[in-house]
Formats: sequence, structure tokens, C-alpha cells
Amino acid sequence: MRRQSPVIWVILFIACGGLFLSLAVIYKWNQPLIYRSDLPAITPNPVAAATTAAGPPVAIDIDSSPIATAASTQETETSLQVTQQPSPVATNLPLCNGPVKMTILAIGSDQRGTSYQYGLADSIYVVYVDFTVPKVMIIDFPRDLWVEIPGISDHYGLTHGKINQAYLFGNPGMGYYDGPDNGPGLLAETLHHNFGLQVDHYLAIDMQTFEKFVDTVGGVDIKIESPLDLNYGMGAPDPELYLSAGMHHLDGELALLLATNRVPTTFQRIKYQRIILSAMREKLLKPEMIPQVPGLVARFLTSVRTDLSLFDINRLICIAQKIPKENTQADSFPQEIFTADVTYDQYRKVSTFIYTADFNQIRLMVSDFMNGTWPFK
Repeated sequence: MRRQSPVIWVILFIACGGLFLSLAVIYKWNQPLIYRSDLPAITPNPVAAATTAAGPPVAIDIDSSPIATAASTQETETSLQVTQQPSPVATNLPLCNGPVKMTILAIGSDQRGTSYQYGLADSIYVVYVDFTVPKVMIIDFPRDLWVEIPGISDHYGLTHGKINQAYLFGNPGMGYYDGPDNGPGLLAETLHHNFGLQVDHYLAIDMQTFEKFVDTVGGVDIKIESPLDLNYGMGAPDPELYLSAGMHHLDGELALLLATNRVPTTFQRIKYQRIILSAMREKLLKPEMIPQVPGLVARFLTSVRTDLSLFDINRLICIAQKIPKENTQADSFPQEIFTADVTYDQYRKVSTFIYTADFNQIRLMVSDFMNGTWPFK
């Protein structure tokens, strides 16, 4: 069966941040799980600054104060506690000891394995988390968008490529990029250079992790409104890849195939991703998933590449439980602003399919997005 990279993993990460909660007894709270990023923070939280300076909380009761308080300056083996609470009303103060907002660059790498030495950014998402409303907004950038890639011209003379190649060229196995944070760092720079997008953090997961994760949680149940044939490009037709209208239980392999299906265009898959996202969100937020946390952490930690600290993750765990479904917005840029084209790829030395667009128009939408305004009306 055809396998491609995951495209909804950062959203799932926010929904199931509790998978990493038990690691607080192993890692320093304010240290990133892999390494610290030099990506600029956007909006600090002055209210929380005093508490975070004193140290992270060793226990959080979401039913108590909306602003968590710090309780310790040292690592501890005290177990962390998270309880669920109905979504709150809007507030002027950030919830969950968070900043006013946090923006995360989410990368679905087609790297097969966890070394992250190579691999393209087959999926590129930006997640905007507002800790005051609270709400989440998510946009994705088409992987075939032709852009200028800064910081690599001194290495082999490359200046342009598909946006997914920015991640590839930044990875240490390529030798193109000398800046911070390897692939995620260069991709973040590329997004800022072309569109003015600025992010606080990044998260990258390879294609195998998504599939294994879905299998580990027992699959997901989705509803298909009209028949769907996933046999395109498969050779001999497989009856299991024909989904009739109605409910279906997907294992990891089939969920990955659906989430990455690009027929008839790359924009179609966002519709399938929303279906899977909704099903996964419901499953991961069920109370019975909590006892599975330690085993899931042990199994999937090494597949994650991120500069989010455990303190950051704890904020996301907390806010994820407070965001109602109606405050979660996910969409692509309007398809009509992109034009299909062909150009010469200097790196691969072939003519390749690309998308072009009016970057000024995208910049305006990105500006709205960064200001917390949903740009797609």
C-alpha cells in the first residue's frame, strides 16, 4: 500500500499533549525535548512571567485557577495531575499559565526513521494558539509552492526550490545550511522571508510515527459522506481501499493513506484530514486514554523532534482541554490563489511541477492570521 507522510500530527499533538506529561520526572521542565530553538518568541505573557521565573508547577488542577502558579524550582518525582474541565468563557488573561499566544510550525517529514538527517517537509502546518479566548487556528502551505530559500546560496549556488525542500536543505545530512535548528530552522526562515510568518516553536514527526500511533490507540472511527476509492496509483485494485458511504474503522495504514490522499489535487487531502482530526480528537480526549499515557510516551518520544519544553507542552495540554470545537479553525489558503506551473529544479536537474501565487496576497492573509484574525472568509 502507498505510504506518505502524516499531515495532521501537530494538531493531534496538541490534542494529546498528555502523552509527554509523565516525562517531567526525567527531563528538566524548561528544557526542550530535543534542543532549544532560536526562533523568536512572539508574545510573552507578563502575567505569567513572575510565576514561571520561580519554577514550573509540579501539579496542575485545571479545575482551580485559570492561571497556574509555580510551586517548585527543582525537579521532582511528584506525579503531575491533569483533570478535565468544561470550556471556560473568554478572558482577558491568558489561561493555563500560557503566553497570550503561541505559534507552532508543524512539519510532517517523509523521513523514514527518526534520525532526521534527510527528508522533505511533506506537510507544513502553522498552528496559532490563543490562550485568552481560547482558540486554535491552523493553516497549511502547499508543499509544491515555489519559493526563495534564504541562507543556502553559498552552498552549491541554490536560491530557489519547493517550500518542502527548505526543510530538506536545512537537515544536517545535506550540508546546505549553517543556521540554527537544522531543517525546522531553515523552513521557519523561508516562511518568514517569503511571507512574513514568524513562529515560536516547531514540531516534526516522521511518517512512521503517525501510523504507529493510530494503531497503538486502537484506530479511529470516521464517517464518509460519499463513496471514496483510494486505489489510485496502487496497481491491482484492493477492495479494502474502497470506502462506501457510512462509518469506517481505520487502522494506522489506512488512516495515513486517507490523510495523504491527493486525488484529484493536493488541496483535497485537507478535507480528509479534517475527518480524521475530528475522530482522533474525540478519541484522545476520552478519560480512558489517560492510563495509557506512560506506555505511549515510552514508545513515541524518540520519534518527535521539537523545541517545545515540558513546560510548553503542559500549557498545551491544559489549553487543549479548554478549547471548544467551535473555536478550532483549520483550512487551507484559497485554492484559487495558486497557479499550477512547471519550472526547472536546479537541485534535481529536472523540470518539476510547482505552484506559484501572489506572495503579497499570502502575506496579507498571514498578517491577519498572526493577529488572530481568521483570514479565509
